[in-house]
Amino acid sequence: MEKNSWLKITVVANPVLADPLSDFIVGALEAGVEMGAIDEPDYGTVTCYIENPNPDPKEIEAILTQIQSHLTGLEDIFQVEKSSMSWEIIEDQDWGKNWKKHFKPFEIVPGLIIAPTWEEYLAVAGEAVITMDPGMAFGTGHHATTTLSLEFIRETLAGTNGKTILDVGTGTGILAMAGLLFEGASALGIDNDPDAVSAAKDNVEQNDLQERMEVSVASLSSLTQEYDLVVANIVHDVLVAMADELTRAVAVGGTLILSGILAGEQLANIKSVFTSQGLLAGGEKQRDEWVAIRFLQQQS
Repeated sequence: MEKNSWLKITVVANPVLADPLSDFIVGALEAGVEMGAIDEPDYGTVTCYIENPNPDPKEIEAILTQIQSHLTGLEDIFQVEKSSMSWEIIEDQDWGKNWKKHFKPFEIVPGLIIAPTWEEYLAVAGEAVITMDPGMAFGTGHHATTTLSLEFIRETLAGTNGKTILDVGTGTGILAMAGLLFEGASALGIDNDPDAVSAAKDNVEQNDLQERMEVSVASLSSLTQEYDLVVANIVHDVLVAMADELTRAVAVGGTLILSGILAGEQLANIKSVFTSQGLLAGGEKQRDEWVAIRFLQQQS
């Protein structure tokens, strides 16, 4: 039997691009991705592996062009320097299994553990656990925007019951699932990427949350229900474009949590845009250059 080979592509980029680039490569190319945690010296280097039996030069060129096009767009959005990209063909060494060795259960915020599906994790008292595959669907899970959003979600839901959650751009469903573990009553995760919706549905079932969480490709504009907690961890420009719809989705007395925002001009603009919608700024959290901000819906 002929062994498959892998197209290995390495991108050395500004660290702010690591997470969105990784998400694109996983979603668009169904590739495996390696990258270091945010506190590691090589954070910003994204290595992807695409299984392809003896790819020809045209196939390789098409894949490299696809990645470069998206990378250039990210560089423009984040106003960072140009990245470098290299590639090589490597023989099949059961990389799919070796790659999993890099992912172990980890505490993403105090009291919440992300555990990969292939390793059993026994929670201790006071711990909540989300089981998922952090390789193909979630990356390392160390990105600051996820952590900041989770901190706000937990604070917002603490001491409450019966709260409804809407996760816009849900990806793998991590934020909405965490909200349910933080005592939320029900959740809806929406995403315009069918692959993300499929991954999120699998993760919801993996964690036995299907009775409390729905995942859909429905657009935000099509929703008529209002929610006690709306969270969107996307990017600044998309958040601004969706400001009217995001605000409309928040119930009176409810909370809107936004992340994927860079400190400085982006944060100032988000504050201006959403307070002009009648929302009240309710605090912000920052880690490195990333910020999450909370708004409160006061309108009747």
